[in-house]
Amino acid sequence: MGWGGGGPAPQGRYSCVLLLDARVVANGGDRVDRVVYNRTTFLDKRDLFLHPSPSAKPLTCLILSRFRKILAMYAKFATLAALVASATAQQVCTLTTETGPALRWAKCMGNGNCTPIQSKVTIDANWRWTHATTGATNCYSGNTWNTTICNSGTSCAEKCCVDGAEYGPTYGITTSGDQLNLKFVTKGQYSTNVGSRTYLMDGDKYQSFELLGNEFTFDVDVSNIGCGLNGALYFVSMDLDGGLSKFSGNKAGAKYGTGYCDAQCPRDIKFINGEANIEGWNPSSNDPNAGAGAYGTCCSEMDIWEANNMATAYTPHPCTKIGQTRCAGEECGGTYSTDRYAGVCDPDGCDFNPYRMGDKEFYGLGKLVDTTKKMTVVTQFLKNAAGELSEIKRFYVQNGKIIPNTQSRIPGVVGNTITQEWCDARVNAFTDFDDFNRKGGMVQMGKALEKPMVLVMSIWDDHASNMLWLDSTFPVDSTKLGSERGACATTSGVPAEVEAQVPNSNVAFSNIRFGPINSTVAGLGSVTPGNPGTPSGTTTIRSSTTSRSSTTVASSTRTSSTAAAPTGGADRWGQCGGQGWTGPITCKSPYNCTVVNQWYHQCL
Repeated sequence: MGWGGGGPAPQGRYSCVLLLDARVVANGGDRVDRVVYNRTTFLDKRDLFLHPSPSAKPLTCLILSRFRKILAMYAKFATLAALVASATAQQVCTLTTETGPALRWAKCMGNGNCTPIQSKVTIDANWRWTHATTGATNCYSGNTWNTTICNSGTSCAEKCCVDGAEYGPTYGITTSGDQLNLKFVTKGQYSTNVGSRTYLMDGDKYQSFELLGNEFTFDVDVSNIGCGLNGALYFVSMDLDGGLSKFSGNKAGAKYGTGYCDAQCPRDIKFINGEANIEGWNPSSNDPNAGAGAYGTCCSEMDIWEANNMATAYTPHPCTKIGQTRCAGEECGGTYSTDRYAGVCDPDGCDFNPYRMGDKEFYGLGKLVDTTKKMTVVTQFLKNAAGELSEIKRFYVQNGKIIPNTQSRIPGVVGNTITQEWCDARVNAFTDFDDFNRKGGMVQMGKALEKPMVLVMSIWDDHASNMLWLDSTFPVDSTKLGSERGACATTSGVPAEVEAQVPNSNVAFSNIRFGPINSTVAGLGSVTPGNPGTPSGTTTIRSSTTSRSSTTVASSTRTSSTAAAPTGGADRWGQCGGQGWTGPITCKSPYNCTVVNQWYHQCL
């Protein structure tokens, strides 16, 4: 038996221990050289069946075949028979002990008064070693299934298992107190791992968050992830137990990271609804670790944070169905279908990317929100009198200052928060396909947010479009409004290149807190994001761990003329200044000339 590259093998030399008086002589690893029983040495390996014990150390060697009649005389082997019989039904194996890294987060009540909660994280099942329940042979290697073990969704669910994880050495996942650090590429003893997807836990279930009417806040350091990478934090409508109770074929559950879904209805998930996604599986042409099967798994998705040090976006993705659902083939839509919008979910969403909305000086290296430094990100989910989602607000806190999200600079799109009206104006301005409203818009997104959602934290590169949709011009040959999303080159983000050139990239999430509106950061209640020019004086920010002075920064709306411009100035949305500009420098009443960047001032 070989360990292969699907996951880590036990390290070092292990002796095999037989029940009764037999003595096993092993040369290390999982290979048995000979068995000594009653001073007789047996060398025929057909006589042996090697099966790992739950502890994996030491291995238990079960003698079958020639020894069966002899050992049947011993009553002690009744337990042995039970072990062999149950092994084929197991879907969780324990060659590696599963111990999720500890992570502290906090629930808040107000004014930064937060109560710490001790929790842990788990890694998604797609990253885990998947092997035969009867040993260590891989069920899945590289980007293909081992059809000699199983060849259908049900048979693979019966004969294959996911194993525990060595988080640091194998996946580059480490924690310290309230900080989770995700490394991009990790070279282990038996494999090279790229990226990771993790979940916050509540015991053996995923931690539940009901976001509607509340706010979610975290600190993040993206200084070491650049073009082509995405350090993402988001919520999806996964089952809290990972599908354990709904699908009889799923014996692993949330503890082992099962049940993933999102608004792309991804078809690269190895197990969906308790069955292997082996049917119709096509290995990826440019990803040695992935492929796509006949089925996808869909659910509502709220992207709180998709970002690197060049660009960021937050995006609601509604689905017509609330909760996880399986799709088949082209009806999935999303990344893996020819008709992107054929599924039950909106794959594009209504995104607010400051760069895309016209403010190229708001977020980035050395900019107003400076990505060379750690920052705090606050997202609020407001509801109207009818209890429906009405607005999604964004604030940043950096260097003790509260910074409201930037105002849109796109003609016809006014505001710095996501509302139904803002999304309608944005899609019209960009002339994008309006799948957001086809899938229910803000009201439908709110229905997902009022129900339990699962927190996901990940780092990844993009084999479909090189992350250009986040940080560059996309489509690459487009000149239409909204195609500029970040300052990265259109040739950047090729996975093979970023994996080779910046393998030590990492993102760090920390100081996660959740509570009612204006509860996670003191002073938020005095900031008016719709009118960021309104000063709020000095407040004190008190989180669960720190206390520091804070002032409010007036968004990135930097007004160069606050008085009404005389008649004869530029019209609304017209240019009114900037480096090298020789046209009008005032605006027609009641509009103000606003600095968008050093080259472009606009009448707003």
